[in-house]
Amino acid sequence: MAYFPVSGVSCPPWLPPLVALAISSLTASGGVSGAVLLLPFQVSVLGYSGPGVSPTNLIYNIVAIPGGVYRYIREGRMTWPLTWTVIAGTLPGVFLGALIRVRYLPDPRRFKLFAGGVLLYLGGRLLYEFGRRRPGSRELRGVPAGEAVRVVSVSARRIEYEFLGRVYGFAPAALFALALAVGLVGGIYGIGGGAIIAPFVVAILRLPVYTVAGAALLGTFLTSVAGVGFFHLLALDPRAAAARPDWALGALFGVGGLLGTCLGARLQRRLPERWIRLLLGLVAAGLALHYILQFFL
Repeated sequence: MAYFPVSGVSCPPWLPPLVALAISSLTASGGVSGAVLLLPFQVSVLGYSGPGVSPTNLIYNIVAIPGGVYRYIREGRMTWPLTWTVIAGTLPGVFLGALIRVRYLPDPRRFKLFAGGVLLYLGGRLLYEFGRRRPGSRELRGVPAGEAVRVVSVSARRIEYEFLGRVYGFAPAALFALALAVGLVGGIYGIGGGAIIAPFVVAILRLPVYTVAGAALLGTFLTSVAGVGFFHLLALDPRAAAARPDWALGALFGVGGLLGTCLGARLQRRLPERWIRLLLGLVAAGLALHYILQFFL
């Protein structure tokens, strides 16, 4: 049994990495690190319910995500124009969110209800589409070895890229606004954001999840780095010392997550897209219900 003095958690040292491995190997295929599912595990199973649980979750992201990002880059499924647009909006958003959290939202319950409503819509839409195939649509059943994203055009009005013989596109301004909003949520609540941005891009912009997951993970990674830095600064105030993250516990989760995100990214190209969309829908709907219940309880 290992004891973590910062969080006050006692557990077998093999438990955090094993749980993180199991979760991240499933969620990484959809561009979600799995941190949103680790949070209730830390609270309900390990009994870690203090403010420091949020930045500890972000430390998990910092350690875990590079494995998945490396695999998506290596296999040619990192859509760089999409990635840079997400990053450009996410980073300023997380700092603004942290500022809003400290100055204007000491009790952000109503904002959580709003975020829960948006996620419930996205999750419900993805789950609905799982059981309903659109006429004339082509279902992607995996990615053949060697297939990669090829950028077609980049402009201020529209970015297009080719994948599996089909051209996809999006408006950078719209995606930037979304990423900014996700960064705000990440700064306010201490979450990475992949569980929000991936379902939105897949459900609303209708981009294939194979080309979205890497961008969502990298955006989550950078948001998490900024979030941990903010929480460390916040914990310098003796009145906010409880917000200090537990680096040892977060890193232990991260070790399992590192292997899991790498495995999940590698398995992604073998999975039918509709099953990955189902996973994203379940994650989004579950997170939505969590936020909505927090508002009423």
